[in-house]
Amino acid sequence: MEVTKDSVIGEVLDYDIETAQFFFEIGMHCLGCPSSRGESIEMACAVHGTDPDELVEKINKFLAEKAK
Repeated sequence: MEVTKDSVIGEVLDYDIETAQFFFEIGMHCLGCPSSRGESIEMACAVHGTDPDELVEKINKFLAEKAK
C-alpha cells in the first residue's frame, strides 16, 4: 500500500493496524470513532496541527521496512 495525504485513515488502519502508533503520536487518540476513520490523513493533520507530508513519510517508511 502506498499512503498519500489523501489516504483515508480507516483504510490505512485496516491495511496495517500497527500504523495506529503514528496517529497516536500526533495526538489522534480517537481512531475508533467512525468520523476519524473516514478522514483523510491531510484532514486529520490539519485538525491536529501536524505536517501531513511528514506523517505520510513515516507511515510509508514503516510499511516498506515491514515488507522486507
